[in-house]
Amino acid sequence: MAELRAVVMRPDLERLGRYDEHRVRQRLRDSFEPAHAWTIEVGDDFAGCVALRPAEGVYWLEHFFLDPRLHGRGIGTAVLGRLLERCDREGAVVRLNVLQGSAARRLYERHGFTVEAEDPVDVFMVRAVTS
Repeated sequence: MAELRAVVMRPDLERLGRYDEHRVRQRLRDSFEPAHAWTIEVGDDFAGCVALRPAEGVYWLEHFFLDPRLHGRGIGTAVLGRLLERCDREGAVVRLNVLQGSAARRLYERHGFTVEAEDPVDVFMVRAVTS
């Protein structure tokens, strides 16, 4: 899982001057909570990961990455849509952060996330409950 995360995040982190081959893996190891995470499989193959961590009346969407060979096939859209349906049923707001310039931001915007704050590295987004 940590290896795939490093592959997925490397282009954006390098573009931002933030890629560290040890740190990109260690951040997953330090913050990953299996109780709130799911692996994504295509066929019988590991294809990615996503986590939905509860925190103070909201969920944080974290560790959402998909093998780059599978991008553009609707898999991420389907996974995100399913998680957001669950959050809507629960009446929960969802927050996330995405790297500046990441193509993933467009996916989140299509699903109703809006920018809440930005810094030179991250864009912090929020999605209100939809009915």
